[in-house]
Amino acid sequence: MSMLRRERVELKTPEQIAVMRRSGMLLSQVHDMLQEAIRPGITTGELDARAETMIREHGATPNFLGYHGFPASLCISLNDVVVHGIPGDQVLEQGDVVSIDAGLIIEGWHSDAARTHIVGAPRRQADEDLVRITREALWVGIAALATADRVGDIGAAIEDFVNAVAGDALSHLEDFGGHGIGSAMHQPPEVMNYRTRSRGPKVRPGMCLAIEPMLIQGPGDWQLEDDDWTVRATGGGRAAHWEHSVAVTEHGILVLTAADGGREELAARGITTAPDPLLA
Repeated sequence: MSMLRRERVELKTPEQIAVMRRSGMLLSQVHDMLQEAIRPGITTGELDARAETMIREHGATPNFLGYHGFPASLCISLNDVVVHGIPGDQVLEQGDVVSIDAGLIIEGWHSDAARTHIVGAPRRQADEDLVRITREALWVGIAALATADRVGDIGAAIEDFVNAVAGDALSHLEDFGGHGIGSAMHQPPEVMNYRTRSRGPKVRPGMCLAIEPMLIQGPGDWQLEDDDWTVRATGGGRAAHWEHSVAVTEHGILVLTAADGGREELAARGITTAPDPLLA
């Protein structure tokens, strides 16, 4: 989700980032649960109910539910739906591409993350490539944050990567992007997935950003459905969406919604993550 106003960027203290890390770790566990639950025959509504139950059983609150009237705890987007799909009676089928976006609140601090799955066996190699490249684009963007001067450097790195590996086969969902996160789910600054005329604010310790590439097979044309939420690709392709919430600290970056804080993925890119408060 991305609904922003022009406001000052909220910088978090180490203590606040520690609470956000707890929020992000629980969200990672919710995503792990959903990954195990996904199978042909299950409905998107059942996945939503399972997620809400787990979030509340751990003393947290789902931050999507009721947000600007959104009626569920998850956004579940199937096949040509890119983002903001509403869970309900849709039944998952073999080969479906399903993106799940989720978030929660612990002690007033938010987390937000998305993963894309293929249900059972993929129907086409192109679907596997879509999911893999979108996930890789996320980590390219996160790695760029580690050395970025300005927030816009993230989108530039993602755009260069997608162009290099996919060319015209994949398109960005334009007009949508990531965002700041903290005491609210959506905060300044915008974190776009491609170059824009503005390079955005300088990267500073205390910034927490949700980075979330969204890619579509073929042309990136889209339309908003009558429910005012569902964003559907109109060019005949499927879509994928990956997202993590990431903190910038005095000692480097920490991926708040990754189980290991992003250590493994970033080490492969020559980056050492900041100390994890959950391991202190």
